[in-house]
Amino acid sequence: MKRAVDLLLVLLSAPLVLPLLAFTALAVWLSLGRPVLFRQVRAGRQGRPFTLIKFRTMRTGAGPDHARLTSCGRFLRRTSLDELPELWQVWRGEMSLVGPRPLLLEYLPRYTPGQARRHEVRPGLTGWAQVHGRNALTWEEKFRLDVWYVDHRTVWLDLRILAMTVWQVISGRGISATGHATMPEFMGSPETGA
Repeated sequence: MKRAVDLLLVLLSAPLVLPLLAFTALAVWLSLGRPVLFRQVRAGRQGRPFTLIKFRTMRTGAGPDHARLTSCGRFLRRTSLDELPELWQVWRGEMSLVGPRPLLLEYLPRYTPGQARRHEVRPGLTGWAQVHGRNALTWEEKFRLDVWYVDHRTVWLDLRILAMTVWQVISGRGISATGHATMPEFMGSPETGA
């Protein structure tokens, strides 16, 4: 049922999303040049690797994230337009519209057994943690919310999260952690020594 809803919603949103994809790709190309897309291997369902595709928001090269993030990139992140290419990955079945956000493969051995349960479902474009604070949450808070979602997921909860995501995007809250362009690296949970 969840997969059918994902496909239906992606299909129904296509007339709105396709022009937005084209406009956003043009904006990225004009402000950052090529490549327009950012690709990074992330952990999917059961921790299997897949290549996440987003619109690029930073200049290439060395340096801290906040120094490489452009004004166009900040806008794309605030509005979540940089995530639009992931709809193709929802269509392909690598992701779902709703689920825990896919994170770096390097994090897999750093999770506690409880935190690792977030990989029991497909990663999502948005999730329970995103609508409850996004990057303003600690890693431990995010993972608790992710696992809560795994245990309570239903189609109705997914629809609720999608509706809440619209408000989260409009409000622009929780885009980055305090003092960071996005989130600091997850090094393991201090209370468990992981």
